[in-house]
Amino acid sequence: MDTLGALALATGPPTDQLMRKHPVGRREPLITNIMWRNVIAQALFQVIVLLTLTFKGNDILKLKHYKTGRADLVRNTVIFNAFVFCQIFNEFNSRKPDQKNIFEGLLSSHLFIGIISITLVLQVLIVEFAGKIASTTPLDWEKWIVCIVIGFISWPLAAIAKFIPVPEKPFLDYCYCSPRKSTSGHGSSSHRKAEVD
Repeated sequence: MDTLGALALATGPPTDQLMRKHPVGRREPLITNIMWRNVIAQALFQVIVLLTLTFKGNDILKLKHYKTGRADLVRNTVIFNAFVFCQIFNEFNSRKPDQKNIFEGLLSSHLFIGIISITLVLQVLIVEFAGKIASTTPLDWEKWIVCIVIGFISWPLAAIAKFIPVPEKPFLDYCYCSPRKSTSGHGSSSHRKAEVD
C-alpha cells in the first residue's frame, strides 16, 4: 500500500507553482517544517483513533453480543481498514502539502486516480475475501462507513493544520540531534583554519 501511495505521489506532473520555487540547497533538510506539521497532525489523529478502537472498540462498535474471538477479529479488521483509509485520504493531502485546495489539478492526474482506485479495490478484496491470508473478516456496511468516515476526517484535519504557522528555521535545528553545521561567516572559516593547523 505504501509503495502504491509513493508511486501515486511521485508520478504527478510538475505544476507551475512548483517550477517557480527557488532551488533547494544540498544541505537543506529533506523534510520541511510544513511536512513536519502535516505529519505530526495526521500521526496524532491516527494514534488517538487507533488506540481508542484498540481499547474501546468493542463498546464503540457494539460488538458485545459477539463471541470474544469473533469480536476481536471484527475490531482488528476495522482498525486495519480504518488505518488504510486514513492513508488513502491522506495521499490527497500529500499532493499539496502547503496549499489549501488539495484537489487542484486532480482530474488531470490520471495515474494518481488510477493508483488510488487500485488501492481501494485491493483493500476491499483483502478485507472481504482474503481473511485466511490477512487475518481479516468481512465487514457489514455500517463498519465500512465507520472506516471511511475515520479516513475522511484526514481532509478537514489537514485543512485546519495548514492554518498553524511554521518557523523558517528547520525543525531539527531546534534540537541537539541536528547534524547540520553553520557554513557562513567567520565561524566556519575559523573552524576550517583550526582543523588545518
